[in-house]
Amino acid sequence: MDKIVEELHRIFHLKDSTDTGDIVIIVTENPQTLSYALITGFERDATRRDEWWHVSMQLLSVPPQKVVWTLRTEQFTGREIFTMGGEKRYIKAVDFAGPEGGPKKEQKPPEKGRPSLLRVVK
Repeated sequence: MDKIVEELHRIFHLKDSTDTGDIVIIVTENPQTLSYALITGFERDATRRDEWWHVSMQLLSVPPQKVVWTLRTEQFTGREIFTMGGEKRYIKAVDFAGPEGGPKKEQKPPEKGRPSLLRVVK
């Protein structure tokens, strides 16, 4: 999972914060998938002593799905890889306003003899 997250940071411009209206990348370990979601809102979870949030998202899948995950700030801002149901997950907002508004241009090719961790699926 750490290697996938590291590669994501080389390929995409990612934000340090996550706000309503942001598109986030969600990485799951098993099965190994990468998906996108639109953040639709945040609501403080008042039932917990520590700072937890109900993060409302619209998964950009077919069919689209509305979900609410209860996460700490470190988890929904990509500062921490976390587990849900025993499976590792990672969420970080994409910075579409970054340089040229898209993927980074200076991508390093994978090391010789070692395939890239991210694959194009058609």
